[in-house]
Amino acid sequence: MHGDSILTDAWRRVAELASQPGANLIRPLFGADDQRARRFSASLDDLTLDFSKTSIGAETLVALLDLAHAAGLAGFRDRLFAGEAVNTTEGRAAMHMALRAPADAGLRAVLPEGVDDASGLAARERDRMRRFVASVHDGSLRGATGQPFDTVLNIGIGGSDLGPRMATEALTLARGPLMRARFLSNVDGHGFMALARELDPARTLVLVASKSFTTQETAENARAVRRWVAGALGEGAVGDHFVALSTNLKAVASFGIRPERVFGFRDWVGGRYSLWSPVGLSIALAAGWDAFQAMLDGARAMDVHFQAADFADNLPVLLALTGIWHVNGLGLRSHCVLAYDDRLARFPAYLQQLEMESNGKSVGLDGHPVPRPTCPVVFGGPGTDAQHSFMQLVHQGTSVIPVDFILAAEADHERPDAHRMLAANAFAQSEALLRGKARAEVEAEMRAHGASEPEIQAVAPHRVFSGDRPSTTIMFRRLDAYALGRLIALYEHKVAVQGWIWGINSFDQWGVELGKVLARGILSELAPGARPGGHDGSTASLIARFRALRGES
Repeated sequence: MHGDSILTDAWRRVAELASQPGANLIRPLFGADDQRARRFSASLDDLTLDFSKTSIGAETLVALLDLAHAAGLAGFRDRLFAGEAVNTTEGRAAMHMALRAPADAGLRAVLPEGVDDASGLAARERDRMRRFVASVHDGSLRGATGQPFDTVLNIGIGGSDLGPRMATEALTLARGPLMRARFLSNVDGHGFMALARELDPARTLVLVASKSFTTQETAENARAVRRWVAGALGEGAVGDHFVALSTNLKAVASFGIRPERVFGFRDWVGGRYSLWSPVGLSIALAAGWDAFQAMLDGARAMDVHFQAADFADNLPVLLALTGIWHVNGLGLRSHCVLAYDDRLARFPAYLQQLEMESNGKSVGLDGHPVPRPTCPVVFGGPGTDAQHSFMQLVHQGTSVIPVDFILAAEADHERPDAHRMLAANAFAQSEALLRGKARAEVEAEMRAHGASEPEIQAVAPHRVFSGDRPSTTIMFRRLDAYALGRLIALYEHKVAVQGWIWGINSFDQWGVELGKVLARGILSELAPGARPGGHDGSTASLIARFRALRGES
């Protein structure tokens, strides 16, 4: 389907529009249409996506929608929700939507050996999670010394860390946690050293999040935490303090974790889509079960919208097509996400994995190199902090970088003036990117302030803003658990849409494998007395230098 003439013509039409003079200009579009903001926005309940501050005009939007149809997006969407093996390189479904669906939703995952009742399986495991969370919160489940747990420590990396950590912080920053939550991901021992000073092993519940229970960094950290617990409380305490979020029952049992403390999920749940699964247990423990369920409900609402809405009104599709216009039409290779909410401070880091691990691919579904750019480099941070760091580059740098602004209209604190100031800055940043500031305006302003002509000529060029720099704004009433789930699912589906239109598999991640394999070999060569070999000159030299600095050469 990705090689047929209709799709080729659709891509050609997008390229033709992008090559026209002024294709990157935004301000003239507002001058020509006083209803542009309304026409180039879409909503789902209180959530609005405004993409009017991009250079997508009516003709371009039609061409992009035609591209989606020509790519067979409707068929892909149907196969995704039918549980077919859309993850073609691994022969798996991508049925994370079942994790937030009711038990009777009828979502299924096709397997080589049959069909899973995905929504039913997910609901049964979710019920186990709910009962476990309740037993921790009501104190009926306690640690080895009989003390209730006051801290949950999640050990995991990648999708077993970024999503749960982001969501936990988003849902507990304003109202405070029911349990303190801490996360251990990097294998760097300094991280756990700091945690060990802070935490009481007698009151710490440890979650080991690894489907295979063999992830190198997670396994090393889990062993370190196990030694810490056993050293303080005795070997028998391990079973009281550890929970596994895994499917490797043999390895889990060998570690000392009881079968009733193991929560699993199937292969149709990818790591970066797993926060809705038992991997999200830390979210439920810290924020409460009601919040976790509300987050699932919000994501489910976005699933229903994505599955049913026409492309012209479909938020994930429109957000995806906006990105495709920027990447493939205008050649913009970076993308910035600014969340004007401290609770979403980790959202850009979460999106880095979701977007770049999903769509950072150069080989298509047909096994050949893709003929066009795919995922941009994603970065970001919280507003207004970003305005005092990298936004200088976004406003005046040599690269044009599209921005997503994310904002809640209502706050969960009692400083309305602060929230109005926050919102004013978000709106001002998007307007400044659009409007810019011309040389004549700068010179007139400087003269009005009494600057001399030599000073004006010397300084004015540095105060010019080109404008016509694109942004989208995503705004909703308030950031509660439901809104968070809806926002995350919006980006999940956006990524899947882009991957399909680009002709790549958004659900594998072979790019992370080579480094892991090489690291295992190098690790053995870093042991005292070992002799490295078989490396390029630089790597061999670095290993030798590392050993020399440690006095091990």
